[in-house]
Amino acid sequence: MQQPSDLAAPVATKPSGYGKPLFVAILGNVIEYYDATLYGLLAVFLSKAFFDFSDANSALLATYATFIIAYAVRPIAGVLLGHLADIRGHRFVLMLTINLMTIGTVGIGLLPTYASIGFWAPILLVLLRTIQGIGASAEFTVATSYAIAQGPSGRSQYLTGWSNAGANIGPMLASLIAMLLASTFGDTFLTSGGWRVPFLLSAPLGLVVFYLRRQMVSDGIIHSPSPDVRKHARVPLFVALRGHWGTVASVIAMGAGQRVGTFCIQAYFVTALIRLGYGGTLAMMVSIVLFGIGVPTSVYGGILADKFGGRRTLVIFFALYALAAVPLFYAMGVSVPLTLLGLLVCAILNNLVAAPLNAAYIMSFPRMVRGAASALNFNIGSAIIGATAPLTATWLVGRTGSDTAFGWYMAGLCVVSCLTAAFAFPRPRTD
Repeated sequence: MQQPSDLAAPVATKPSGYGKPLFVAILGNVIEYYDATLYGLLAVFLSKAFFDFSDANSALLATYATFIIAYAVRPIAGVLLGHLADIRGHRFVLMLTINLMTIGTVGIGLLPTYASIGFWAPILLVLLRTIQGIGASAEFTVATSYAIAQGPSGRSQYLTGWSNAGANIGPMLASLIAMLLASTFGDTFLTSGGWRVPFLLSAPLGLVVFYLRRQMVSDGIIHSPSPDVRKHARVPLFVALRGHWGTVASVIAMGAGQRVGTFCIQAYFVTALIRLGYGGTLAMMVSIVLFGIGVPTSVYGGILADKFGGRRTLVIFFALYALAAVPLFYAMGVSVPLTLLGLLVCAILNNLVAAPLNAAYIMSFPRMVRGAASALNFNIGSAIIGATAPLTATWLVGRTGSDTAFGWYMAGLCVVSCLTAAFAFPRPRTD
């Protein structure tokens, strides 16, 4: 029996012509995760271009430090831009976020190197990464909220599944381009400036999305909040969020296991495979496969959640995730087939829970604070729980000499997510 607090709705109350809004939302998510993945994939070449260290490892660490900056600004920037969406509507913020992300990414592709402008190179790199991070801070939640608002209410989790599919397509596209450049032209080409090509390719993508988002006005698809919602949304931000902090905490806890899994797929597994001796090419191909499998499983997870309810879907798949986590990490390094099987299981489970989670991030709050609250819980979970996962995994491997220790860590967080979904699943808000 479906729980009354589940995010599935039995009857669609809106027309089915939501393909264009959904397409625009997905494209923005593709660009966000394309940009974020590029920086990590090409960090070795960026470190040589923008930092002047005699020690290559020090330059790489400095490059990763600028990577973290983009996530450090997200919680504050996301909640401010989300609040702006509550006041001005989706269209204004979605046009702003795509501009900021595109400026940041293309700017990195055009930035002079340390050899040309000295210490201004890393300073400008940090500035561009900050601009990129500010734009990305509200892109996913506002775009997903927009897609939900324009689609039938009975398919909200199906729509959020497509948003998460976009978050897989972006990294897959970035990985494919980086691998093709490396395999076709070699590292010499990338070191001498070829690394700029993938960053510059963000320009036409960004222009297309910006054009589509501008066109939405004449199509009458994007609607600003009602005068009543605007009136209430203009109260100070943290006053508006008063009374919702418990829901924010519950949603963050409910997404803990998935946040860790996402960052492992995006950042840790490739490093772990190379460390275990599988080679860079094979590791990159595995990464592409993991992102590829994430596209259909994200959508299917949304279909299941709409049919059986978000609570039930999360409880079942997080329970399976908790059971699979330790064997997954134990299998790494045993053999290529077992390693690939374990990583595929992780990617499938991680994406199956994404749609009901993303719907909960957004639909758990009333419209007057939905943009701010969803951006807050999404970015805090990503920054504190998700972004620290690769570092935690590396530290545990160093302490124990085994990847299995991190498997227990992931399993514990999946248990937290499962219990939160079972006993503290937030009731969807329609006000």
